[in-house]
Amino acid sequence: MPPVLKLMMKNCLRNPLRTTLTILGISVAIVAFTFLRTVLAAYYAGAEASAATRLVTRHKVSLFNVLPLSQKDKIAAVPGVTQVSYGMWYGGYYKDSGNFFAQMAIDPGYLDLYPEFILAPEAREQFGSEMQAAVIGRKLANRFGWKVGDRIPLTGTFYPNVEVVIRGIYSGRERNTDETAMFFRWSMLDETRNREGQVGWYLLGIDSPGSGSRVMDEVDSLFQNSTAPTHTETERDFNLSFVSMMGGVITVIRVASWIVIGIILLIMANIMAMAVRERTTEYGVLKTLGFRNGHLAGIVAGEALLLAFLGGVAGCLLGFAAIRAAGSVIEATMGQIFPVFELTLQTIAMAVGLAIAAGALAAIAPARRILGSSVAQSLRPID
Repeated sequence: MPPVLKLMMKNCLRNPLRTTLTILGISVAIVAFTFLRTVLAAYYAGAEASAATRLVTRHKVSLFNVLPLSQKDKIAAVPGVTQVSYGMWYGGYYKDSGNFFAQMAIDPGYLDLYPEFILAPEAREQFGSEMQAAVIGRKLANRFGWKVGDRIPLTGTFYPNVEVVIRGIYSGRERNTDETAMFFRWSMLDETRNREGQVGWYLLGIDSPGSGSRVMDEVDSLFQNSTAPTHTETERDFNLSFVSMMGGVITVIRVASWIVIGIILLIMANIMAMAVRERTTEYGVLKTLGFRNGHLAGIVAGEALLLAFLGGVAGCLLGFAAIRAAGSVIEATMGQIFPVFELTLQTIAMAVGLAIAAGALAAIAPARRILGSSVAQSLRPID
């Protein structure tokens, strides 16, 4: 082992208590960082699960404005559109207003545009033939203990009350597929509203992602002078519009995660400044023995990088355990907001990388102090 590396290792082990507390302090900060970044990733999970071959057409003014069902055939005639379905946000609740979850009244063909929904064929058939049929996600079923055949009354906040019968429970093909939603027949809701023939949005299937821009322009041009102008966007942008409603919260979380990295930098800067000050005389002796500036800088930087790396790895391990323990509970109780709550490899790499970067920055000032001191200054006793 090279002498410089040996000295770096010995410096790390010279004060075991301080080294342990430093690694512990960094790891606690990394746990906080990974949790905050996991919350951010969970907010965007729905958008990341979007398909590039699905578009959404809504009212140009807002999602709360409805569109006439008569627009469907015109949209279906646009070149590149392979399928058109529609839906409407119900916005009701089950028994208590605190029992919030996504409820959408849809056309049966809506489910065909989501191949990631794994649903039994007989359930699909019943959903298409029964007026009161509903399909729910696995996590939603687990949350309320619902099973196939249960009759579920829903109290509407914008629309009349309805009662649905669960005919199928779907599971997600992918880990980030939302399993917290309920889908029931739009025709039943339309009947309670005296057959108004209005929908909340259209879901479009297109032949390829490359034709998306053209299809969006053509669909919107069809209705630009009508009483119900439209705005067509990718499914990802449509989902991100809901995330943007939480813009203030997301900004706070993002800023807080960077503050945590600043705390790591302060911890490392304080520890390295203390360590180098204690060893100033030793560095002076090393200079007299022929150690060059590069060697001394390597000893200081190496110690800081090693401590930061160990703290980052320990923090990620602790963060993984904490997030895994909390993830199932969060997904079960807050699945409509956080359908997936897990620590990703990207977050781990980011956490360890930023911890190492903080260690490198923290080593700059102490290293410059050593390199800028003469042998005589270094050997001078420290008060």
